Formats: sequence, C-alpha cells, structure tokens
Amino acid sequence: MSERVSITLAEAASDELVQAVARLLPLLSSSPPPTSSVLAALIDSTGSDLFVARVDGAIVGVLTLSTYPTLTGTKAWIDDVIVSEAARGHGVGEALNRAAIDTARERGITSIDLTSRPSREAANRLYQRIGFEQRTTNVYRLKL
Repeated sequence: MSERVSITLAEAASDELVQAVARLLPLLSSSPPPTSSVLAALIDSTGSDLFVARVDGAIVGVLTLSTYPTLTGTKAWIDDVIVSEAARGHGVGEALNRAAIDTARERGITSIDLTSRPSREAANRLYQRIGFEQRTTNVYRLKL
C-alpha cells in the first residue's frame, strides 16, 4: 500500500462516496448505511463535515466532525472514524483526525470530544498518541 494519504472534505454524495460508506460502515457499526439523500444532508449540514481519506485515489476512510453552539461555547465532536482493514496501520486514521483537529482549531474551537469502545485498542492508542486525554465521565444514551 502506498503511504500517500490525501484528506478532503466531501462536497457531494457521489455514487462513489455512498458505496464507500456502505462498504466501510460495517467495520464500525451494525447500523444500516446511509442513503444518498441522508449522506447529502450530512454533507450539506452547517454543523457537520465529512472528511474522506484516499490512498491512490481510492476511498479508504471517513470521519465526521460535528460542531454546535452551546451556552458555554462552540463544541466539537468526532464521530464515525472508519478506516478500511487494508489501510489500517498506514497513517490514515491519524491523517483523518489531524485534518478534523486543524479544521476545529481554524474555527476557534478549543476542545474536541470523542468516544471509542475499549475493544478498539489501536484506535484508543492513536487518540492518546495524538493528544486526546481520557476523561472521567459518565456517558448516557436514551434510545428513542
């Protein structure tokens, strides 16, 4: 595999992107892949950015950066970091995260949060290596 990774922001829900997300999503979640219109809404949202990683022109990873205003300032959250199995260990996850961090920093955001399952050991090592610190907090979810 080439070590050359390029990161761009998705501008449209092309067939190539829809198919790549459908191929990548099962590596992270059992959720059904987004339709073209759902992916387009994400890309068009002012509160979300979809970063796309390519190696030799092929989509090998994605990351979503969400930003939103609160009473205590603008918050940023990284979600859905997915790298193809073949591209893991080649700097793709780090490149995606650094692109999101740079974007948040350019927007004046002072911190970014994310969660990662403990079983995703390589991902957790990456996050710590690039400066994320584990927080002592309770994360709750209410399924609707």
